[in-house]
Amino acid sequence: MKQIDRLLGIMTQLRDPENGCPWDKEQTFSTIAPYTLEETYEVLDAIERQDFDDLRGELGDLLFQVVFYARMAQEEGRFDFDDICAAISDKLERRHPHIFGEAQAHTSSEVLARWEQIKSDERAEKAQHSALDDIPESLPALMRAHKIQKRCAAVGFDWTSIGPVLDKVHEEIDEVMHEAQQAVIDEAKLEEEIGDLLFATVNLSRHLGSKAETALQKANRKFERRFRQVESIIAAQGLVMSDATLEQMEDAWQQVKQQEHDI
Repeated sequence: MKQIDRLLGIMTQLRDPENGCPWDKEQTFSTIAPYTLEETYEVLDAIERQDFDDLRGELGDLLFQVVFYARMAQEEGRFDFDDICAAISDKLERRHPHIFGEAQAHTSSEVLARWEQIKSDERAEKAQHSALDDIPESLPALMRAHKIQKRCAAVGFDWTSIGPVLDKVHEEIDEVMHEAQQAVIDEAKLEEEIGDLLFATVNLSRHLGSKAETALQKANRKFERRFRQVESIIAAQGLVMSDATLEQMEDAWQQVKQQEHDI
């Protein structure tokens, strides 16, 4: 028996109306969705840690999510696992005409340009005429901003040099500070300006060839690593963080940075 058939059989048994698992039988597309997001991030975490033993298991967990959705859809007469496989196979063949057809593409840039054109044609066939159609609302905000800007750039709505992009970031910083320094702060307006600043920063990151979501994830990890070391230094001084002064914590922070610089 192929392992995928074994997995599909397990899923069928778990959802069996009479003898299945009570928890699995109660689940719906909506209740499973948060687990799918969680499993996706666990896959990404394993990749970041280069833990391939863990990655194998996490990919299995993610595949199980697909199998779960397929089973629920099959029960409702919508589609099954084979239909999912057929859909992605058809899409891959359609979007790689330079491999499965007569088209030519010799560089990654040519492949990506053709890919975007094919996706644009597909949106038109679905009566999705905006370049921004089909961008998922549920994407992380930084990732969605990057995708929106990339779509706009594909149709020419983009700055062609870095100067105006950087000017926009400075402009948005000024607007944030203007709102923050009002005698009576309009919280909604301040939030709007902070959002504009973040959007402009994503645009700067994109123009510099970096994805803001990835950059911020790395910044988070760096800050966490350094903060944990600060906690250790403060503890070695016989203190807890809540009793240490800001100056003591700042000294520890600079010590950590210096140690990293010396490595």
